[in-house]
Amino acid sequence: MYTQIAYEVSERVATLTLNRPEKLNAWTPVMGREMRDAAFAADADPEVRVIILTGAGKGFCAGADLALLSEVLDKKPDPYPNYEQRDHIPAGFNRAHSYFPSLHKPVIAAINGAAAGLGFIYPLYCDLRFASQTAKFSTAFSRRGLIAEYGIAWMLPRLIGAANAMDLMLSSRLIDADEALRMGLVNAVYPVEGFLDRVQTYARDLANNVSPRSMAVLKKQLYNGMQQTLQESLEMSEVEMKLAFDSEDFREGLAHFFEKRAPEFTGR
Repeated sequence: MYTQIAYEVSERVATLTLNRPEKLNAWTPVMGREMRDAAFAADADPEVRVIILTGAGKGFCAGADLALLSEVLDKKPDPYPNYEQRDHIPAGFNRAHSYFPSLHKPVIAAINGAAAGLGFIYPLYCDLRFASQTAKFSTAFSRRGLIAEYGIAWMLPRLIGAANAMDLMLSSRLIDADEALRMGLVNAVYPVEGFLDRVQTYARDLANNVSPRSMAVLKKQLYNGMQQTLQESLEMSEVEMKLAFDSEDFREGLAHFFEKRAPEFTGR
């Protein structure tokens, strides 16, 4: 079905793997289309509750394939189309490289190696980021004569602060996983051995023990909150709380707690 990614579903977790290991999973338009198709398929699949994005081999994603940059210089057609806006999320989270927040299910970046350029940007739009000890990060743009692409100038400061974001964007320097953790760029750093297993264990915990409905609403609240006032955020929470009280998942959340058993959330 796919030629440049791999797609697997196991125990309610969909794993999307960038699959050009001989090129350190350098991004191509084909990869971009396949990844978007797989991500939205996983979001629509009732058997999937959490999505993981990772890379095959030693790298996560080394950025755009240099052949793509040659096409840009040759003034080939724009390979970065926009997509239909999804009403539950602010405008902007519907672009070719920024759509993960528009998915209802959590998206976890499992950064197993080099993440540069576009490979640096994609994890920014994931909901959580875990890195292996061998992961390396670079924005790369300033060393290619480029600029802050695809909303990174808006998103990166919100994750790591303006000073750190300016440092990484201006210098395009390479940072390791430990520095990424200190900056807040990643949530945790795990050993190389068993790295993906650790991330999948976290994902399965979400998939089996957390309300899918709650996760979808929490994502919506967080990403809308980035562009809301405090008053707007409070009003949104009041609306969502009333809806939560009427949900099956709220009733199940109370029932499994008092009955001291594993939850059986339906997402409704």
